[in-house]
Amino acid sequence: MNPASNPATPTLDLRPLLLVNMACTMSMMAFVALIGPIARLLNMPTWQAGAAVTVAGVVWVLLARPWGRAADRLGRRRVLLLGCAGFTLAYWALCLFIDGALRWLPGATLAFVGLMLTRGLIGAFYAAIPVGGNALVADHVAPQQRARAMASLGAANAVGLVLGPAVAALLAHHSLSMPFYVMSLLPAAAFVVLLFTFKPQPLPHRHAPSPVRLGDPRLRRPLLVAFTAMLSVTVSQITVGFFALDRLQLASADAAQAAGIALTTVGVALILSQVVLRQLEWPPQKMIRVGASVSALGFAAGALAATAPALWACFFVAAAGMGFVFPAFSALAANAMEASEQGATAGSVSAAQGMGAVIGPLAGTLVYAVDPRLPFLAVAALLLVVGLWPSHADQHR
Repeated sequence: MNPASNPATPTLDLRPLLLVNMACTMSMMAFVALIGPIARLLNMPTWQAGAAVTVAGVVWVLLARPWGRAADRLGRRRVLLLGCAGFTLAYWALCLFIDGALRWLPGATLAFVGLMLTRGLIGAFYAAIPVGGNALVADHVAPQQRARAMASLGAANAVGLVLGPAVAALLAHHSLSMPFYVMSLLPAAAFVVLLFTFKPQPLPHRHAPSPVRLGDPRLRRPLLVAFTAMLSVTVSQITVGFFALDRLQLASADAAQAAGIALTTVGVALILSQVVLRQLEWPPQKMIRVGASVSALGFAAGALAATAPALWACFFVAAAGMGFVFPAFSALAANAMEASEQGATAGSVSAAQGMGAVIGPLAGTLVYAVDPRLPFLAVAALLLVVGLWPSHADQHR
């Protein structure tokens, strides 16, 4: 039996999924962009601010596979609606807590507990969104077209990655609370659109869902690539600001600006590369090989950057390669599995990404302490090994 050999369903409308992905990513990134000044005002130590960011990733890892099993039992649309509604309510709670904390300035411990709880809830419901979206694509898009469809979802995330910090910084001139109030409207609007415009999509298979083990041999390569890709991105995100301070010898304000521009170029490169990808018919394995090699080149060159523009150019190249890798591992996993396993498979891939997002910041800062260039060089070497490692099974159908 050919895995996941479902006929293509041309009536599948991806636009509501694109909106949900963009809205939730924008909201998540707004918090990341503002946590520094908020933590300073609330007298929170740096590690507490970092923990408040990381907790969403930890919960994402823990709940991605349960959401995948739920998507198999309840259907993709219902899981997407539950995830978007829960994300909206959790974000409103975060918004109200931050506004109250900035008004009344509670102790650092109380602020830390409140941020951990609300961010944990956000991560719990956000985990359902990539799982439901990827499973839906695997259900209703032919294997040859899955990478292109998943690239569209990746481009929507990249738009949110770019716009979230930019809008948050613009609105923060009025107050640190205003960005959260504005951003809280986005997932609510996305939920309404999803509810009224996204028609129920019956599962193309009638048999009972099948469980999927994390150690399933068919998933080893896509899960390893998913973990490595997210690890690489988060390592670069956490170290770029320090690199601008220590290697480029920039003042604090200039280093912050250089890091912000570098991360903006990442979002732009992800958008452009995934738009280009939609015009290609490359199989997932080729996308991983080419994308990982290009990204490794960008990171390795970034370690040698001596000026801010050079660093921005290197980050652009690295992110352009990543734009090929991210949709490829999702398509590779979907193509390797049976139709009854797609929800659990999407949950496993999402969990691998989440694990990379959790380990990346810690590993990046530890390695950076040895040498500022080492995180970029280590990521480049890891991408080359994982991307070029020969596959024994032809999984790009």
